[in-house]
Amino acid sequence: MTQPELGIIEGYFGRTWTWPERKAVVSCLAPAGYKFFHYAPKNDRKLRRDWKELLAPEFMNEIVAFKDHCHSFGMRFGIGLTPYGAHLDFGTETKQMLARKIDIFNSIGIDDLIILFDDMRGDVANLAEKQSEIMAFCLDQSRAHHFYFCPSYYSDDPVLDRVFGKRPLQYLEMLGKNIDPVVHIYWTGEEVCSAAFSLGHLRNVAERLGRNVCLWDNYPVNDGPRMSQHLHLRGFTGRTADIAYDVTGHAINPASQPVLSCIPALTLAASYRQAENYQYGKAFMEAATAVVGIDLAVMLRDDLLSFQNTGLDRLGESKHILRKKYAAVHHPAALEIIDWLDGGYAITGEMLETQ
Repeated sequence: MTQPELGIIEGYFGRTWTWPERKAVVSCLAPAGYKFFHYAPKNDRKLRRDWKELLAPEFMNEIVAFKDHCHSFGMRFGIGLTPYGAHLDFGTETKQMLARKIDIFNSIGIDDLIILFDDMRGDVANLAEKQSEIMAFCLDQSRAHHFYFCPSYYSDDPVLDRVFGKRPLQYLEMLGKNIDPVVHIYWTGEEVCSAAFSLGHLRNVAERLGRNVCLWDNYPVNDGPRMSQHLHLRGFTGRTADIAYDVTGHAINPASQPVLSCIPALTLAASYRQAENYQYGKAFMEAATAVVGIDLAVMLRDDLLSFQNTGLDRLGESKHILRKKYAAVHHPAALEIIDWLDGGYAITGEMLETQ
């Protein structure tokens, strides 16, 4: 069975991973077949709401070192930029600021450039045409080798219309017509957090866009006020291997916990590799054992329902029992669980509105 290009799109809200944590994730997932890492955390303001500001020298040093680490494992590295407000006034000043930002990315030597228009109002006249013009400008300015675009309406989910305004008619069709075919278009599926990806849906979207999409899979991400109450550890389901021929890539938006994220990430690679022989429960145990060792893997399996289904806000007295249990384990994954139990990964509505 063919496996699409697998990748990480670090596109979550809340506290971000450290650079050593990112390097550890790359070291774990690259041998399993992950081919790219897209850096685009929501709370990096200089890539989003304050995108016109210059990047700090210490950040530049860290990101170059991380890029080199990705390359040492055969992975591409990309940066995601959300040019807030550019589609409202794409005049000379905005173009100059955008060119300056992309020139910085060129100096870093990024492989992939990702232009993001999610998380902003979309009920704007000629939205697709304006965003296509910005994407074309970025293509001209960038020396990257691969290009990605995230629409304002990146799913058929009506929640996007409720939050960001009613989507323009023929929005996807106009994007597909105006954006260069070399650009990969990110898509989260029938919902923002899709339970499954069906061939029928993917082919329908491909027909509207005039190209296959690159999946932005919002699992195991857990960054909303509700989702941050859960640890998404279960093996991937609802992504059958036969969709490989109908996507240009499959990127996962990881959980806030970097070590624990590697467990479901490894099961996604297994689901493509094993095709009809894939068993998500067995894949979980194999992945968990590879990441945290057999003893901790058994503990995670035994507590999977509490972490994944029950959630932090409904654990009650079990929270204290679990904390004592994992405090006795000396492993970074156990520390992530304790931090989560203590509310260290909680996401507020304010974060969603300001990051």
